[in-house]
Amino acid sequence: MGIKRIFLTVLDSFGVGYLTDADKFGDMGANTLKSVSKSEKLNIPNLIKCGLGNIDGVDCIEKCDIPLGIYGKIKEASQGKDTTVGHWEIAGIVSSSPMPTYPNGFPSEVLEEFTRLTGYGVLCNKPYSGTQVIMDYGKEHLETGKLIIYTSADSVFQIAGHEELIPIEKLYEVCEIARKMLVGKHGVGRVIARPFIGEYPNFKRTANRRDFSLEPPKKTVLDALIEKDLDVISIGKIYDIFAHRGISQYHLTHSNTEGISKMLEIMDCDFNGLCFTNLVDFDMLYGHRNDVDGYASALSEFDLCIPRILENLREDDIYIITADHGCDPGDISTDHTREYVPVIVLGKNISGQSIGTIDCFASIAKTIGDVFKLGYECEGSSLADIIK
Repeated sequence: MGIKRIFLTVLDSFGVGYLTDADKFGDMGANTLKSVSKSEKLNIPNLIKCGLGNIDGVDCIEKCDIPLGIYGKIKEASQGKDTTVGHWEIAGIVSSSPMPTYPNGFPSEVLEEFTRLTGYGVLCNKPYSGTQVIMDYGKEHLETGKLIIYTSADSVFQIAGHEELIPIEKLYEVCEIARKMLVGKHGVGRVIARPFIGEYPNFKRTANRRDFSLEPPKKTVLDALIEKDLDVISIGKIYDIFAHRGISQYHLTHSNTEGISKMLEIMDCDFNGLCFTNLVDFDMLYGHRNDVDGYASALSEFDLCIPRILENLREDDIYIITADHGCDPGDISTDHTREYVPVIVLGKNISGQSIGTIDCFASIAKTIGDVFKLGYECEGSSLADIIK
């Protein structure tokens, strides 16, 4: 019996140990899983049963005598540790050069053009913590009407605005203008809408974040699935990460809980192809805020859902768990970390075995392409022969 449905879930930022080239990124010693394992909030018996603790180099959680899934870890081949670069590689595109970053803020010509096109002045223009930037500039934003523009160690142009001053749809419109402007040498990976509410000094970011990504420069496995009239159902920010391309149906979500619930709903539907889910809370709410306990609690929440996910898998389904980069909440910085990510493959007819270490995230795209006989070519090592 051939595989008809693949469910692919990205635990956004769930790294399992620093890469061999982590020194180039300032991330030697980073290990998201190890940091989270120190929390009393961590309770992941189902991920352990799936083989998470059996992955090469993982020594901070229990191992399982007979894991349920195929398990291993993957090395990022692209030159970056960003959400866009990571997801593109998972979908088959290896980025040989990093996207532009702005450790000293954006140059004046970028901000002047932004103001000319949008009519809004600019505050901040520095790398900043997203929660701290609204504390430091939110009051001035409300007094002047200027937008808070900031960045991070990643290739992002972030725009924060108070929802009562800048309605959500207007903020999205401004982001779309910035996205069209930021191309070529200033082609950042993502423009991100960062709305917030509240009164000074009690400002709070809302769940209405939205990402506006560059369009992938080459054909992805998502495009290849669509070309073969197969379904590509996206949950969470996948739709935005791929600039709305290669998607037949999308569901935007505001939390891990909502994303998992939507995926379980889709599992009850008949379709033929891929359901691609991103669970962003690990990264956005906990990794970037150095919240070890919060990260551990979110991982434990996901773990509680695994039995139901496995129960809902059909005979011709497979379920893949992976990540797009690390974001070690125990690290001294609040930035992404250059790490290996796990890969766990589960299914009714799959027996537990190790695949060791794989050299490229695009192995997932290659596997999907081979399972569905798409003739899709990319870097990586296909797992299709061992999951059929």
